[in-house]
Parts: sequence; C-alpha cells; structure tokens
Amino acid sequence: MSTPRQHVAASGGSGAAPGPNAGSPHDPVPLWNIANILTVVRIALVPVFLVLLFVGDGHDTGWRLAATAVFAIAAVTDRIDGQLARRYGLVTDFGKMADPIADKALIGAALVGLSLLGDLTWWVTAIIAARELGITAMRFAVLRHGVIPASRGGKAKTFVQTLAIGIYLLPLPDAIAPVAVALMVLAVALTVVTGLDYVVQAVRLRTAVKAGEPSHDDTGDRASS
Repeated sequence: MSTPRQHVAASGGSGAAPGPNAGSPHDPVPLWNIANILTVVRIALVPVFLVLLFVGDGHDTGWRLAATAVFAIAAVTDRIDGQLARRYGLVTDFGKMADPIADKALIGAALVGLSLLGDLTWWVTAIIAARELGITAMRFAVLRHGVIPASRGGKAKTFVQTLAIGIYLLPLPDAIAPVAVALMVLAVALTVVTGLDYVVQAVRLRTAVKAGEPSHDDTGDRASS
C-alpha cells in the first residue's frame, strides 16, 4: 500500500547520505537502472495480482494466498528500489514520479478489488483513492516548480495501508477482523492527514517560486507519498 520517491515515501528512506558507491552528482544517471526497473516490475505485477484475486469467486483460499504473495512481493520491491537508488546514486526524475504512481496503482487495485468482492466497505476505498489521485495530480501540476519530497508521515501511511490490505487479503479467521478494521481506520486517518500536509507543501512551493526563491528538489531520496 513506495518506500516523492524521494524514496522522497514512495519507491522509503531517511535522507541518509549516499552510499560509498554513489556516483558524482554531475554523473548522468541511466534511466534504465535497477531501481527504475524494479518500479516498472511493480507496476507490471498489478494486473497479475488482480487476476489471481478474482479467480473463481475471489474467496478461494489457495488463490487468495497467491494474490497475497504477489501483493507482498510488489510491496517489498517498493523498499528495495528506494534503498538501491539512494545507496548507489540512481535517483532519477522518472523514479521520483513513477515510484509513488506504482505504489498508488498497487494499493488502489487492492482496495477496489477488495471492495468489489465485498470484503472492504467502499467508503474506505473512496477516501483513499480520492486522496491518492488528488495528490498525484497535484505533484504533476507543480512539477515544473520542483518535486515535493515525501514526509515520514507519507511513508508511515504507505506502510500501514500495505499492512492493513495484506491482512484483508489473507484468508484469516473472523477473530482477526477487529485487528484488520483498526489498521484500516488508522490507514485512512494517516491518508487524510498526510494529504493535507502535501497540499501545504505544494502551496509553499508555488509561493516560493512566485517570490523568486529557488525551488527545493530533494534528489537524494525516493519514497511513497
């Protein structure tokens, strides 16, 4: 539910200094590096996940486990690609934009799928989808001024979303339902709060540009918003 990839959440780092193998800031970074390839793979796994989720009536134990496994693999790549990008100096503008898009595609597909199957109420899906689509559109709108870095809250939001969805996907006993609901409520709360924070960042960025101040582009991190 990526670690803008700034990963600035998408795909989560703490802004640590680049690793010893990172290239010079003046060296061109190839577009098709391992971090970006993992991001593209994560996007490609989304339709695979949906197919597995909807096999049969969508509640067969074996297929639900398979769908959960694909979801988990895609989510793990979100952490790996961000770490590789920062450690080896592979951060690119493509990665910063594609990573959060990949995260939102995976999370959105899972939420819509669960709602269609009747496992998750539609209002949760609607709130999260509206926030994610709105923030993504806002990022593109201010891209010419600079890239909005993901906050710690954005990274926490993605982690909680992913964890909550994973529990909903698993064919677990009904006794676990309260835990899943509590995690999803927390995910919704973080989604709303961090969304408002990104709006504030966008307004500050545009205000700084209009005032003639140089825009801040956090190129050292890639992460989910």
